[in-house]
Amino acid sequence: MGSSSEQEHNDGHVVLFPFMSKGHTIPLLHLAHLFLARRLCVTVFTTPANRSFIDQYLADTSATVISLPFPQNIPEIPAGIESTDKLPSIDLFYPFALATIHMQFDFERSLTTLPRVTFMVSDGFFWWTLDSSAKFGFPRFVFYGFGNYALSVSSFVSQNRLLHGAESDDELITVTRFPWIKITKKYFDDAFKGADHNRQASQASEFHVMSVVAAARSHGMIVNSFYELEPMFTDYWNTECGPRAWCVGPLFHLAQDEPHDDLGDKPTWVDWLDKKLEEGRKVLYVAFGSQAELSAEQIQEIALGLENSRVNFLWVIRSKQYSSDTATLDIKGFEERVKRRGMVVKEWVDQKWILMHESVQGFVSHCGWNSVMESICAGVPILAWPMMADQPINAKFVVEEVKVGLRVETCDGSPKGFVKSEGLEKMVKDLMEGEKGEKARREAKKLAEVARKAVSEGGSSWSTLQLLIDETTCNKNTRFQTISREG
Repeated sequence: MGSSSEQEHNDGHVVLFPFMSKGHTIPLLHLAHLFLARRLCVTVFTTPANRSFIDQYLADTSATVISLPFPQNIPEIPAGIESTDKLPSIDLFYPFALATIHMQFDFERSLTTLPRVTFMVSDGFFWWTLDSSAKFGFPRFVFYGFGNYALSVSSFVSQNRLLHGAESDDELITVTRFPWIKITKKYFDDAFKGADHNRQASQASEFHVMSVVAAARSHGMIVNSFYELEPMFTDYWNTECGPRAWCVGPLFHLAQDEPHDDLGDKPTWVDWLDKKLEEGRKVLYVAFGSQAELSAEQIQEIALGLENSRVNFLWVIRSKQYSSDTATLDIKGFEERVKRRGMVVKEWVDQKWILMHESVQGFVSHCGWNSVMESICAGVPILAWPMMADQPINAKFVVEEVKVGLRVETCDGSPKGFVKSEGLEKMVKDLMEGEKGEKARREAKKLAEVARKAVSEGGSSWSTLQLLIDETTCNKNTRFQTISREG
């Protein structure tokens, strides 16, 4: 890939360090393409097991990729695990994330071999990279993969200790800065609520504190959003919180071309979607990301709900769950019964291309922020089914703020509760065939056009990215010295 001589002739050199999770990595790889298009030289850090995925995304570019060894002999983490989607359980996330500090020495040693770095964008989970940037004298921008709505609501709730006044997990709490927003404790993970009664919760609290403190002392935040999507919350964050949020999204290619043009040999799911389009059939896309852990009982309810709904669907599921955790589900029988209108995919897919396919008219989603952005930008309405982290708050944004989706019906009414097949069947029909679903679809298509304008030349995200580059490359020395003194 790139050489030092090439870097010396460009307008700056940016280091990108994505966290070892596809949902965190992919947006920063798209950001790498944007930086390269603006004449910046790009160096991406990763680990050996994640190298091939990154090389594929940066093929035919001048970007440099550097592999750092992932720490070995970490208690609880099996040998050879270098990404969160490979963890045996999501409960091991915090030991995995905390272990990354052992990469700091190799990271800093590699920095000494590079041309002068103008600035860095590192994942918020790598809190320790703030110390590295200070040591080498360049600013750090932090990337979390959240939207400004979730950032603002979570920050206000935390700073004002709103959860501490609730007598139960189900008590509705008014977010007084935004009084139309009502939440309960169940919208937040235990670490956020301050629970520290066991080792896992203690690790979570330690990790979140270090990450938040490092983010607050960073030069700014790169946000995968566009200003027009959440203007009130972007303004709130930038005037009352900080560091400054730079909305430069959507961080993926909004192509007008056919969705599968750059996929090489067409995957089977592309052929299947093409056939459904030829038949004039609307397709529901079902996926919950690479981190969600669904019980065998829940997977069975999903299967029954999809089967009984009679809609056409493409269901992407983690292969190990579908093959080993569903003893009560007759897998072959299910796939045989739905084969004319349903397809189950047990491999990683490029989700944005599925959503951009003309046949796809609805998305059952866990509401990870990447999925929310991709669905909005494809003009596809969402059936929100949050499960962890910022997803319940993102679901609230989808359904109540921008009104591009509906919410699943959980048994207990909580944002992350169990969903029965009949409830899923009902809401799937509402999304794909009902008036509420059609209204959400119209709103999503309106926002898709706004997103396209935001990343076009002169648009809000295009201009914000250029301003970030101009300010950082032209004034990096004086500006970073000021930030360092303030920090």
